[in-house]
Amino acid sequence: YAPHHFHRLFKRATGVTPADYARSVRARRTETALQETDTVTEAIYEAGYASGSRFYADAPDRLGMTPSAWRKGGAGVTIRWAVADTALGKMLLAATDKGICRLSFDEGDGELRRRFPNAEIEPGGKALGKLVEGAVAAVERPAQMPDLPLDVAGTAFQQAVWRELARIPAGETLSYAALAAKAGNPKAVRAAGTACGANQVAVLIPCHRALRTDGSLGGYAYGLDRKVELLKRERA
Repeated sequence: YAPHHFHRLFKRATGVTPADYARSVRARRTETALQETDTVTEAIYEAGYASGSRFYADAPDRLGMTPSAWRKGGAGVTIRWAVADTALGKMLLAATDKGICRLSFDEGDGELRRRFPNAEIEPGGKALGKLVEGAVAAVERPAQMPDLPLDVAGTAFQQAVWRELARIPAGETLSYAALAAKAGNPKAVRAAGTACGANQVAVLIPCHRALRTDGSLGGYAYGLDRKVELLKRERA
């Protein structure tokens, strides 16, 4: 095949470009290698990188932190958190210096400590004031979604799904099948649902706007009652 023809066929089959797919594979290998090898240098070549410079250039976007910090369970990274009262219950917001890395309901800092056992987990206090205010506003007035910085990482297809979720206008919904198609892979309906489930930032990445093909609600990590209420508020 000519390179451009192969490129089209590959994207049609997978929903992502060959380059994005390769980065996604290396990202998954990176996570495993950083946990299983003795040094970051070993992990670089185990993950399939030809040089250290490319590895370190990719790592912050894919991991949300440096390779050494990921390998050490978040060591050297500070994650600040706060819990706020909303109309949908208590909401946990956690953020690195880059942006919000988790937004969830009915959780406390224990979830963060399990995910990053060696990170510096500390109350955010006033430092998170504006982020908390914006996140609460997103729940209370979802039709006026604020533009808040996020620090999330996922596979190439997951990121494509999350981008499409963010493009769904408030008050509207999209089926998982349509979401998969917009993300570039019409056959990956189940993977689109999995990407919604892997979303770490509720409301701000609005996975509640994704429904089953028959129009039923499907699932929602924080309960279908919350999904219904979020959609109701957006349509008001």
